[in-house]
Amino acid sequence: MRILTLAIGIFALAVSANAQTPTPAAKGTTYGAATSAEGAIPVNELPSKMNGTNYSGKITGKVVEVCQEKGCWMKLEKENGENLMVKFKDYGFFMPKDIQGKEVILEGEAIVKEVSVKQQKHYAKDAGKPSEEIEKIKAPKKEVQFVAKGVLVL
Repeated sequence: MRILTLAIGIFALAVSANAQTPTPAAKGTTYGAATSAEGAIPVNELPSKMNGTNYSGKITGKVVEVCQEKGCWMKLEKENGENLMVKFKDYGFFMPKDIQGKEVILEGEAIVKEVSVKQQKHYAKDAGKPSEEIEKIKAPKKEVQFVAKGVLVL
């Protein structure tokens, strides 16, 4: 009985440790794999640097939106008024909710992906969008997404 109680206690401790909020987004903080600013291109140059449907390297930009549920995605601002969706490799790390407005360096890979209506609605819900706006999503769309293995706050 003691072993079972101990095992349950260790399991609960492990789960709560994994569920902790990421550290605040202070300058120099890294999430995921360590990276540097060296060789980073502005997010607006990404389309011209993509080799067909992908790009591997570093980009830099300003965070304009972050998942308010648990920080599992964020968006970077682009000059044309659109945003670049950023996810995190293997769901391996999350962003703090206070990262919005910060300049960041991302290292990883950009890919062209078709996003289903269901997934678009999920992102909108995570972002706290009103239900009227969510219900207007009616068609899948193709977009460039960036899968980051490391994020550095500038």
